[in-house]
Amino acid sequence: MAVSTAVRAVLRVLCCGVLAAAGTAVLAQSTSHSPDQMLRSGFEGPAAGPFTDAEAARFLNQATYGATLSEIAHLRAVGYEAWFTEQFNETPSYQQPYLDWVSALPGGVYQQQRLEAWLINSIGLYDPSNPPRVHKDQLRQRMALALSEIFVVSDQNAGLLLQAWSTASWYDMLARNAFGSYRVLLQDVTLHPAMGVYLSMVGNRKPDAALNIRPDENFAREILQLFSIGLKQLNLDGSPVLNAGQPVPTYNQNTVRGFAHVFTGWNFNDCSAAEYPDCVGEYHNPDSAAVREAMLPFEAYHDNTGNKQLLVYANVALPGGVLTAGGNAQAELAAALDNIAAHPNVAPFISRQLIQRLVTSNPSPGYIARVAAVFNDNGAGVRGDLRAVVKAILLDGEARFGHWGANADRYGKLREPMLKLTQLWRITAPRSANGRINLHIDPALWYGQAPLRSPSVFNFFRPTFQQPGEIRDLGLLSPEFQIATDTMLVATPNDLDWRIFYFYIGSTYSYAQETDAMLMDYGATLNPLAAQPGQLIDRLNLLLMSGQMSPFMREVILTRLNALPNDNGGRDRVQHALYLVLNSPEYAIQK
Repeated sequence: MAVSTAVRAVLRVLCCGVLAAAGTAVLAQSTSHSPDQMLRSGFEGPAAGPFTDAEAARFLNQATYGATLSEIAHLRAVGYEAWFTEQFNETPSYQQPYLDWVSALPGGVYQQQRLEAWLINSIGLYDPSNPPRVHKDQLRQRMALALSEIFVVSDQNAGLLLQAWSTASWYDMLARNAFGSYRVLLQDVTLHPAMGVYLSMVGNRKPDAALNIRPDENFAREILQLFSIGLKQLNLDGSPVLNAGQPVPTYNQNTVRGFAHVFTGWNFNDCSAAEYPDCVGEYHNPDSAAVREAMLPFEAYHDNTGNKQLLVYANVALPGGVLTAGGNAQAELAAALDNIAAHPNVAPFISRQLIQRLVTSNPSPGYIARVAAVFNDNGAGVRGDLRAVVKAILLDGEARFGHWGANADRYGKLREPMLKLTQLWRITAPRSANGRINLHIDPALWYGQAPLRSPSVFNFFRPTFQQPGEIRDLGLLSPEFQIATDTMLVATPNDLDWRIFYFYIGSTYSYAQETDAMLMDYGATLNPLAAQPGQLIDRLNLLLMSGQMSPFMREVILTRLNALPNDNGGRDRVQHALYLVLNSPEYAIQK
């Protein structure tokens, strides 16, 4: 690898030294507003500002795939409210059209091409399938990723491995619903063929004692445990409801069985009633409507003969939570999803996870309660309005100013490894000769994750995971630490090293000569700053760390850069600075 022994020594210093997080004293230098004033402003209503470039960068690093200079300037010019309005009205970017375009070219369409589409949409790159389109719907794309880690479908499933259109269609469905209704999202999740394959709801059949057939409970179990209410009853602030000191379960096996019977009679939309049992295992062309569009009901295989026990809670629309017999497949599905979506657990359960994905692993009970209240009522009597929810998450005082004060050392989240790469590319104007992207290797092997590539329905990491040691002892959650394994802690820096030091405009590296190699343009972005290393560090501090780099870290990196000659137009210093910042422990925690 290109990184020298000296650079690795510097990284060891950063890892092992006194790593003071950017606290009140440091950040206060960049604003005339005191922490107390800003906290009051944030908690009492929509946050004003941003007042500084650092505040704008910090917001963008939560709400997008990474701050850029132009977007910082734009956000400061228009303010938070106008920025949200722009993002809500921005044209959505979808993956399926890209796959349709690629299918006309040599080489075929596989999951690699879906990842291409994801990168083009998420980073905001030039789209060769739709020139001169550059995708700008950053908030929608960031929300779609968060939803994809709650409502999980994975191309690691054997039935989806070669179905790139199906998984692209799934992600597009999440993006389409990112600012919509949770209830609509829940129905689209339930009926999408990718979910039908992944959790074996497609072809689910009513009981048949003669054939020893019972309704499949897979999807019924996960829609409750993972996609809506969880295992324990919750208060609005996410704390468990207790009975004699013990958590109260949200449902039991009878409930799972009831939902499993509801979810019978659905199959691919190219199936016929005559072939229903067999069309589950039939081959479907990857670009066919059957793998992209909602499943259809087949009444002959839907169980409408018995009552079904659903969820029971206060003000439940169904007496005793019982769905009486006789309904058709569509009517019973609608009643069952209404029963789930109206459960009081949904607001705190989903709100907490969205906060964790965007802002902090350990939101306070007050933060969860404020967002959950918006989930329950967006101010106009509408429940489950995800547009209002994501705005409430990002404008809450704890999101904007929670990194100040007494609990700052417990605030924030470990950055998802894959987002280190997207943020690197966001600030270095990357491009390829033909607009395509060749990642060369499966990013999951180097980052422990890739979009829609989790090893199970439980995502890459659980929202309740606690890293053994001090984090667990303090009772804190650290979801992303679950994939911070010994292997990944070496593999991710190695991949970043490879891309930083070999893939740039002007590189002579063999792979960099390929027309679909993603090359960073240091000359247009960072090289001009290298003559004054302090300015280069300050730029990376702003864009990558939202101005939160400690004086200690800045001094260590400055010493290293000053020891390097300003060769190759400044590129050597830029590459070393990028490598050191992106692999530092301070950068690893988004605060």
